[in-house]
Order: sequence, then C-alpha cells, then structure tokens
Amino acid sequence: MLLSSYGRREWGIATVIAVLIAIPAVLVGLWWSLIPIVICWIAVAGFFRDPLGRRPATQDPHDLISPADGKISLVERLDSHEATDGQPAVLVRIFLSVLDVHINRAPCDAEVISITHRPGRYLDARSEESAKVNESNLIVFKSEDGEPIGVRQVSGAIARRIVCPLAAGDRVGRGDRFGMIKFGSTTELIVRDRPGVEVLVSKGQRVTGGVTVLLRQPASGSSPTAVS
Repeated sequence: MLLSSYGRREWGIATVIAVLIAIPAVLVGLWWSLIPIVICWIAVAGFFRDPLGRRPATQDPHDLISPADGKISLVERLDSHEATDGQPAVLVRIFLSVLDVHINRAPCDAEVISITHRPGRYLDARSEESAKVNESNLIVFKSEDGEPIGVRQVSGAIARRIVCPLAAGDRVGRGDRFGMIKFGSTTELIVRDRPGVEVLVSKGQRVTGGVTVLLRQPASGSSPTAVS
C-alpha cells in the first residue's frame, strides 16, 4: 500500500499539524492525546492510499474496467452525450464515499482527445442533482478501436479539488492511474450506445477501480466511430 503523490500537500500539512499539537501535549504529560492525533493522521493519509497489485478481471481489451472504487449509483442509456459527440450513449455512474480509494484509472488503452473542466456547485454527491450541477471534469479518450470513451470526474459536498494531470494527446494504458477527486465524489464512464455493448454491472453493486469490468464493447468490426 502506497500513499498517492496526489495527496502530498494534504498529508504533509496533516503531519506538520500533528507534530505541532503532539509536542506541547507530550511536554505537559498528556501522552494519551497522541492516540486521537495518530488516528486523525491515519484517517487523512488513508484517504490518499494507493493499493498496489491491481489487475483487470479480464485481459480482453474490449472489457472496460472501472475508473474508480465505489458503488454503482446509476446505469442509464441516453439519447445523446457530449462524450460521444452527441450520439446515443450508455452511462455508468459510481459514487465514492470518503472511505473509498479515490484514485482514478483508465478504462482501456487509449489516447486523450479532450479535457473539459466545468465549474459548478458542491452538492452532496449522493444526490442525482449533483451529477448535473457540480464542478466536473470530462476526459474523452479514443480507444484502440477508434471509439470515444468518456470518464467524468464530479466533485461532491466535501470534495473541492479535482486532480487530472492529463493533456490532449497523452496515451494511457488499461488500468493506469490518471488522477483523483479529493474527499467524496462521483465518477462516470460513458460509451457510445451501439449493438453489442453489454452492461456487466447493476445499481447498488460495489466495484473496484482497475479491476471490475463495467462494460463490454463489441469488436472493431462493428463500424467504430472515430473522435475528431
């Protein structure tokens, strides 16, 4: 288990604060105060944990793996979506509590086509309205088959910072880390809805980022649409 580099500022600040509180407490003999201080530090550091050794549940490149840990809060077919250039889409939404690992991972081997950040509100991520009005960051990838794949990071009531170091033209491998949302959030996976697309999860199901297969796409013979 590692601590993500995305959390260096936060767990660095937590360490300084913990030390500044612990030193005078120990000097006056309040040794018991070290217990809550250590617990609080572990809680902050634990949020930025980055589990090692994760592998996709299958090796099939057409199986899109979960971009986040959490619980499926919505599976929906849409008439259109910006990630699919206005074409019909399948959307799978994942709710991440503060106890979940918050590292985001690439669902497949792909190239980054565009990144669109939108400012917004900070409603509780458990509400459906939050996915529509909260601050968000939409990354559109192009898969090896030329298909548009969208991953959308959405902030929550506590999450106030979306981290995404990617840029257009970057390439990612299946399961690669590419960012996180700090302190409770939502992540969505969006693909073009076409014959042969299978949804392999259901609402309420727990999923593991970089491991669980959310969607299965048909092979490239199904007339892929390239993203321009």
